[in-house]
Amino acid sequence: MRESGTWMTIWDDRILEYLSEHGGAAVGELSSSESIRVSNTHVSRRCRKLAEHDLVQAIGNGAYVITEQGEAYLNEEYDAEHGAFIDGLES
Repeated sequence: MRESGTWMTIWDDRILEYLSEHGGAAVGELSSSESIRVSNTHVSRRCRKLAEHDLVQAIGNGAYVITEQGEAYLNEEYDAEHGAFIDGLES
């Protein structure tokens, strides 16, 4: 199970999943994707929050890429609440 942060919303997972699949994207592309479909303003706000927590990185002109931490979060190897990689994964 993913270790999401209390600061996260369902849109954050969808944004991270999209960026993981597509390599990177601008806010407009993210907000018009089938899995997200919320306003540019909302997506921009969520991307800034994800960047504050090192899950994405801004690359300019409103575009973002997923970071190593973001990929690890999607793979259930990163605790977003504590900002730390998960050492011994329990089965």
